[in-house]
Amino acid sequence: MNEAPQKYEVVIGLEVHARLSTKSKLFSSDANSYGAAPNENVGVITLAHPGTLPKTNKKAIEYAVMMGIACNCTINQKNYFARKHYFYPDLPKGFQTSQHTVPICGNGYVTIKTSNGERNIRLDHIHLEEDAGKSIHDMDDNYSFIDLNRAGTPLIEIVTEPDMHSAEEAGLFVTELRKLVRWINICDGNMEEGSMRCDANVSLRLKGETKLGTKVEVKNLNSIRNVRKAIEFEIERMIDLLEKGERIYQQTRSFDAGNDTTFAIREKEEANDYRYFPEPDLPPLNLSDDYLNSIKNSLPALPQQLLKKYQSEFGLNEYDASQLTLDKEIADYFESVIQHTKNYKAVANWINGPIKQLINDSPVSINEIPANKLAEIIAIVDKDEVSFSNASSKLLPAIIKDNSIRIEHLATQLNIVQTKNTDELKEWVTIVLNKMPDKVLEYKKGKKGLMGLFVGEVKKLSKGKADLKTVTQLLEQELN
Repeated sequence: MNEAPQKYEVVIGLEVHARLSTKSKLFSSDANSYGAAPNENVGVITLAHPGTLPKTNKKAIEYAVMMGIACNCTINQKNYFARKHYFYPDLPKGFQTSQHTVPICGNGYVTIKTSNGERNIRLDHIHLEEDAGKSIHDMDDNYSFIDLNRAGTPLIEIVTEPDMHSAEEAGLFVTELRKLVRWINICDGNMEEGSMRCDANVSLRLKGETKLGTKVEVKNLNSIRNVRKAIEFEIERMIDLLEKGERIYQQTRSFDAGNDTTFAIREKEEANDYRYFPEPDLPPLNLSDDYLNSIKNSLPALPQQLLKKYQSEFGLNEYDASQLTLDKEIADYFESVIQHTKNYKAVANWINGPIKQLINDSPVSINEIPANKLAEIIAIVDKDEVSFSNASSKLLPAIIKDNSIRIEHLATQLNIVQTKNTDELKEWVTIVLNKMPDKVLEYKKGKKGLMGLFVGEVKKLSKGKADLKTVTQLLEQELN
């Protein structure tokens, strides 16, 4: 597009649905689970049998409040459900129970870190609603099939202000949101299973304009990659239209992940009149101060809080702290290990390095590595009794197989205790220097960087058992 994009401002708002991990559905006792046989998690309330009445799932209310607090929202202590009259062929009762005038959470923000620094993405609100079932059109040429397992499952919908200005920001927002729902354990965040899905509203305006341009909505994006790719495509498509002097039509579009393009599915949509009115079969929700405080006090420390704590209190750099707060399981493990050692930097290095590599390369959970044993390994490395290399490649896998033995005894059994015997070290140094007379000559002529080569050769010769500080001293004596 050359210079053309520079005169436009991209404006993006997102609507993110997250399926709450309750055991039952929002208004019935039907199971809320993924992967069941079609129409297995279906009862009389889901099927809207005459005479049946809904009952609000208390845990879903709690989860929505947790998310609101985590997103810095105001909790509306008096809120209620409403009927949304919109034809869903896969909701047997013919309307969706949602929230409209008074959603459970208002305002708020989520902090993201972009290439230009931190930004707070403002939220308009978070509301509760039930999901619809699933219509399947590609199983038979003549018939459509309906699976009602998803009908009635509890969702929160997180609606942002039109506050983002790039595909990068939108992708980071969804990433942060997914981390949050997993962190407070209200949703598994598996977008490929539909636990989270995103609708993106994209528009363009000339820089300096305050009025929003014509909006295009891309529906049901089921991965962070697809969120970014769909928005990137829409930006290019819309700029291309404007540069040609053509009109952008208000549309609902879908994303084709096969070729990273979008296509129109509905056009010229205006604001719909869903004829909302308060749900007569459900009482309003009145949330007391004590109830809200009990939920607030039950929340774990959130990623942003820990990120600041690890830098200010423990002296970790931003990279180490951010890696430790990517996942709550990792942060919890870090917190467990530092109960046994105050070498915070070493703990971070071990978790972000050898432990993550071990977990990635083998079917091992981080919790299979006892926190106290990792602290013992760190201590033995700090005392130069075992090299970091041997500790990570031999001690670490060994304690997963047997964590009952003391680390010192295990190091002896594995024959990796570093030797400080000067005579033995001198012998290794002599062997290495005699093998490389040309390198010795280069060193003596001023190429001091070769010291690392000599130390490495002694390390290899000793199979990692040589105390490298003493080795370096002996090499300096011999070479100088």
